[in-house]
Amino acid sequence: MQELIIIGAGGHAKSVIDILESMNEYKILGLVDNSFELGSEVLGYKVIGNDLDLEKLKSLSKFAFIAIGQIKNPFPRFKIYQKLKKLDFDLPTVISPSSIISDKSEIGDGTIVMNGAIINAGANVGSNCIINSGAIIEHDASIGDNTHISTNSVINGSASVGNNSFVGSGSIIRNNISIGNECIISMGSIIYKNISDGVTTL
Repeated sequence: MQELIIIGAGGHAKSVIDILESMNEYKILGLVDNSFELGSEVLGYKVIGNDLDLEKLKSLSKFAFIAIGQIKNPFPRFKIYQKLKKLDFDLPTVISPSSIISDKSEIGDGTIVMNGAIINAGANVGSNCIINSGAIIEHDASIGDNTHISTNSVINGSASVGNNSFVGSGSIIRNNISIGNECIISMGSIIYKNISDGVTTL
């Protein structure tokens, strides 16, 4: 069993811990967070440092996983991903045992696929993504790097979502539709037409 450090100690981290425990592949050494006191606990795991300690903490484990949530601002996750890569950490792909993943799909490093999510054949999911509980990524769909597909959203066949974007809970993206980079698709949206870079839907 590989030892691993979790980056983040908030609400999303609790869900990540739950999935890592269910995988039974990694031993969690502790959490790193700038907002929690050293030694405080989350679900029984101690906070062992902040972002400034990452270089030192690499001596404990070469594996790290980002458990920082992402809604309106994708860049905290992106910046810590870049820092971890620069420090030569390995970022595993974390897949819930209750998800359904085609062996004909591709998923990048540092991405988490959460409980009940489905990723079908030919789909491509980038690095450092969150595919949240119950989300469906249909055949031949493409999800860019550092993007969050939230709970119970549906990305239909051959649709694409760019880098650093967010698709809110319960949204449906029609087949063959393209959503650009740095977009925010509001909860419950139904998207019938292409969305340019940087757009927030209401």
